Parts: sequence; structure tokens; C-alpha cells
Amino acid sequence: MLLDFRNINTLWSSILVETLYRLGLTTAIISPGSRSAPLAIAFAQHKNIETIPILDERSAAFFGLGIARQIHKPVVIICTSGTATANFYPALIEAKESRVPLIFLTADRPPELRHCHSGQTIDQVKMYGNYPNWQIDLGLPEISKLSYLRQMIIHSWNIAINPTAGPVHINIPFRDPLAPIVQKEIQEIESNFASDFFDHIFPIISGNNNPPAQFLSLIQHFLKIEKGLIIAGTCQPANPELYCCAISQLAHLLKFPIIADVLSPIRNYQKLNSNLITSYDLILRNKHLSEKLKPDIIIQVGDLPTSKELRNWLEKINVERWVIDQSYDNLDSLHGPTNHFKLSIETIISYPILKNIKIKTKELSNYLSLWCEIEEKVKNNIQEKMLSINQIIEPKVPWLISQILPNKTPIFIANSMPVRDCEFFWQANNLEIQPFFNRGANGIDGTLSTALGVAHRQQSSVLLTGDLSLLHDTNGFLITSKFIGHLTIILINNNGGGIFEMLPIAKYDLPFEEYFATPQNIDFSQLSKTYNIDYELIDDWQVLRARLNPLPTTGVRILELKTNRHHDAQWRLENLPLFAYY
Repeated sequence: MLLDFRNINTLWSSILVETLYRLGLTTAIISPGSRSAPLAIAFAQHKNIETIPILDERSAAFFGLGIARQIHKPVVIICTSGTATANFYPALIEAKESRVPLIFLTADRPPELRHCHSGQTIDQVKMYGNYPNWQIDLGLPEISKLSYLRQMIIHSWNIAINPTAGPVHINIPFRDPLAPIVQKEIQEIESNFASDFFDHIFPIISGNNNPPAQFLSLIQHFLKIEKGLIIAGTCQPANPELYCCAISQLAHLLKFPIIADVLSPIRNYQKLNSNLITSYDLILRNKHLSEKLKPDIIIQVGDLPTSKELRNWLEKINVERWVIDQSYDNLDSLHGPTNHFKLSIETIISYPILKNIKIKTKELSNYLSLWCEIEEKVKNNIQEKMLSINQIIEPKVPWLISQILPNKTPIFIANSMPVRDCEFFWQANNLEIQPFFNRGANGIDGTLSTALGVAHRQQSSVLLTGDLSLLHDTNGFLITSKFIGHLTIILINNNGGGIFEMLPIAKYDLPFEEYFATPQNIDFSQLSKTYNIDYELIDDWQVLRARLNPLPTTGVRILELKTNRHHDAQWRLENLPLFAYY
């Protein structure tokens, strides 16, 4: 135990940091500032917590978000008072919506300096509205309140992960001195400080409950249903293989096909799931097939997939749906006939009573066979089409990289068009690729910073992004001096927002280019030089193959693929409905 007794602020901050360490904290991100100096000093002095300074608060928060996604436990993010705190908001919202544990520490002025035009002071109390899981304006540092501080930090950590992970906001006021100026009265208490002050603190982890008897009886009911469907939505499990095995066991028990979102690891564990369906978005564009494939019941694991075609189909058929997810969020944006079991799929499938269910082996249904037959036909159609394409077009990128990345590669998939092309064309494989994403609020902010956080101290990683998402977060390149590992940025540069080309607004020529597509005309080779980033323009698919396997082990680089968004949008409009011609 190393506490700093130089003054009340250093003691207060060092107790806060040591408490977090005992709870399991490994990483803290700090943006510079004066009011947060006691916190910065305490974190920097702690030898067992990796403390990373990052200039831009918005970028810092998304970088912390990426690390928290990777390690599946809270990361602490610290800033000074004033507008610095407002820059945390986008990442905090994403953490809430995608259920990622983050603890935001915002330094603040003491009460007597609030609401009186004191410099660098804004109203920070509950400034993030209803987005935090919990929020508190701590009392001022006092010797008599050290136990109170310890308990508030323990509670903050706990509520950041249970029952549903998410952000916590702790607002921390400090009076002067902010520098570690010695206060004799604080030094004098060191010799009498309780040696067992932290002894009762142990790491807190998220917990799972046992499946209720209702679910066990429901499994028996599902076993009698021929036309059942499992939908595995967006998910970043701590143990991807265990998650995939659990869904596979349920699917094989029930003989149900599995619709697998690209933002679930399931597509990358094909050997575990013979009932796997990846081309559902294309299949459901065929009206005849979408009617034939209507199920009698659906089991939804986690969030719904990205696919708008799937969501429209589910809304139309309006069949009974059972949601399995351990969060307490409402996961039915379609407002259909749903029930929610607040459990993880891993817990359910491992429950001893479920393992010992005595059943007569269920035969493969005509319904499952039909799904698998159509899936095979559509995959063959995609394969034939993609092999015939030599020019660089956006839809072929995910089709190719899903087959060539090194085993277990973490890949961050940006929002807008990249994630949708992945949904359409990411092929099932056995490469155990690890998808990461910000699909809580679905914004483009923080894309680069989050990807760097995901890649930090990880296996060599990849970011698949469009030009606007990357440009929106170029301050993320400032992180590279602190970044440990490797990130390859696959930049699809169509000089604008390709997603808007797919929307009705694209038909209105006058405002479209300037106000929606918003082309930026950036020379990324020059941008790369500014940040000392390796750069290469890719104009050949074989070169892209060679650059992605093997991946470098250190540094950051951009592989730019220049595309024509008008041409690629037209290609999708013409070809997406044809793949499911059956």
C-alpha cells in the first residue's frame, strides 16, 4: 500500500486509486489539466496501473472504450474541469448503449467557486443526464471522509458492471493546493493510519444467475417445434469460443438454423455451427423465399443484427420471440410478442439440469434443410460473382478479408457502409477472427481512437473504415506515440458518405453532395506524413492479400483503397436482389 500523505488532495486521490486497483483496475487514461492534477499524480505514481496520457478528451474516452471492450472490465478516464468534461459525452453514450464498463472521473471546482463566473467552471453535476449507470458529486476531501470515499469507489465499480455494464460518472471537487505541496497536519496522520484500511476489498466481477425453471420447461416446448429459428445478434463476449459453443449446442439440440450477425463471433467459428446462415439479408430480399421461411418461434440471443431487411421481416411476420441476454435493457425495438430471459447463453447451456434433459433425438426438419439449401446456393452465387471482379469495389473488401486475415485477428468494423457490406458479404470461416464495433449509438465519432484501444497490447489488429469516419477522428493519431502493438487501417476512400447513396435523399441532386455525401478531398498520403504513419495505396486484390497476412507486429499503417461510391451504390442496387435468385 503506497499512499501519498503530502496533503489532503494527494491522500484523497491516492486512496481513490488504490481502491480501484484492489477492485481490479489495470488501465487509466488521463487528459491534461490543472484541476485534475491530484488525480493525475496519484495514477502516474501507481506502479501497477497502466496510465496513458492523451491530449484530446473525446479521443481519450473512445480509446478507453476500446480497451474496456477488449479486457471486459472497467477502464478509468480522467479529465480536468470545464468543457473538457463535455468531450467525454459521445463515448459515454456509446458505453451506455453498448453496455461497456467505464468510470469517468471529472475534476471540479469546490462549491464556493461554482455559479459565480470562476474560470474553467461549468455545471458538471449530473451533466451526462440519464446515461450513466450511476453518478455522484463527491464531497470535498476531508480526513473524516476517507471511509466514505473508499465505499463510493467500491459502489461505483460494482454498478459499472452489475447488473448491466455501463458508464459511471464521479465528479470530484478539489480546493487548492492542487500541486503536491506539503501540509504538515496531513503528514502527521501517516503513522496512525489503519494498516488494514483496504484489506476487505477484492476484485468484483459480473455475476450470472441460474436459468429459471420456466426456461427449462420452455426448452422441452421448443423441442416439439419444427419451424424454429435462432438469431445471434451483435455481441462481444469475453470468451468467443465458449459463446459460439453454447449457441451451437442449443441449435443442435433444437435443430434450428442460426442467423448470425457479422458482429457476432459465430461467423468465424463455422466448424462449431453446421446450421449457420450468413446470407439472410440477401435471402430475405426474395419475397417468395421470405414468405416460405417464416418460423413459428424465434430465439434471439443478444441484440438484433444490423440488417434492416431482417428487422423489416421480423416486424412483418410478428412471431413469438424469446430474448436471451443478461442485461436488463429492452432489446426489442420492434415491440413484438417477446419475452426476456436475463441470462447469458453460456449460463443456460451449461446448466446441469438442461444437460441431462432426456429427449428423443430430433430429426432434421424440412425447415432447417430449406434454410441450409438456400444458404449454400446464395454463397455459391456470391463466390462466383466476387471471383469475376477485378476492379476495386467496396463490397468485395469484406468478402476477401474474411477469408485471409491471420487467425484470431481483432478487427474493428466502422459504422455506416463498412458494417453493412460486412453484413452482406462476410463469409463464414474458421479463422476465429474477433469483431469489435461501436453499435450502441451507431455513430462515426471515435472510430480510430476506439480501434486503437481495441488493438492496444493485443494481437496485431485491423480497422475497416470509410474516409469520413477516419477523418472525423484524426486526433486519434495523436495516441500512436503511446500505443503498443499494431493496427492496420483498411481505408475505403470513396470521398464521401457512401451510406447516403443508398438512401432516398440521393435522388435529390442539389443539396446531396455538399450536405449529405460531404466529400472532403483529402490526400491521405499527406495526412499520413503529418502523423508519421505508414501509408500505401492498394489497387490490386493480390497486393491486399499479401499486406494482410502476415500483419506487422508494431506501428500503425494505412492501406487505402480508392473506390467510386456512385458506381458501388449502383452495383449494390443491381446485384443484392440477384444473389438470392433461386
